[in-house]
Amino acid sequence: MDNTLQQLIDMSRYLGDPGKDFAMLGEGNTSAKIDDDTFYVKASGTTLSTIDGAGFVKVSISKVTGILDDPAAGDDDVTRVLKEACVDPSETRRPSVETVLHAILLQFPEFKFVGHTHPVYTNTILCSKSAEDIANGRLFPDQIVSMGPRSIFIPYVDPGLTLAREVRQRLQRFIEDEGMLPLTIVMQNHGLITMADSPKGVISCMEMTEKAARILVGTYALGGPNFLPPEQVERIFSRPDEKYRMKSIAGAG
Repeated sequence: MDNTLQQLIDMSRYLGDPGKDFAMLGEGNTSAKIDDDTFYVKASGTTLSTIDGAGFVKVSISKVTGILDDPAAGDDDVTRVLKEACVDPSETRRPSVETVLHAILLQFPEFKFVGHTHPVYTNTILCSKSAEDIANGRLFPDQIVSMGPRSIFIPYVDPGLTLAREVRQRLQRFIEDEGMLPLTIVMQNHGLITMADSPKGVISCMEMTEKAARILVGTYALGGPNFLPPEQVERIFSRPDEKYRMKSIAGAG
């Protein structure tokens, strides 16, 4: 078994651990880039907590993303494209419904691993009427270091191709507006995506997002959140010592 696949298995089992409340049963999906045009992605119907090498499918990025610009594509087309994108023509497992979304993110050299889960406290916020208003609030320095100064917020859309298109559009807008890549994507009434160049980066960002969500939910019992002002958020994120600490936390070089 190659090292990338083993790292992906270990990351997936960690995120699927029932005691961590990130995902249960068949929830969530993960992926890892093999090279510029291929990646491993969780097969549909598998469970993160017990997944092994047989639970992942090797897929072509370019063949998957080709469907994004076909306005007439429907469910049958998605099924066909996911089958055709499998590197092994004899593959019988179906890649996750979110495979196109993973392919979009893994096109960036900075991202080698992606995790998508449904954390309890994060989803408590994302399933609330205040989701969009509070999604980008930052409460404390470690949250800024791990999650970045802002997240991409995705209003609820149909999972699969529709969601992938929405993520691509908002990702492009985020890069244009912020001049940087996001570290977190939060999806209304759905869940959380974190992406990094290492499993440690994916996990640390996801854990901090969930910690921040727990704190945020708790603040509403004490009068509501006291979000840091934008200038303080930018100051923390741009400090050289915090950038150094960010690399250590995420396991980056």
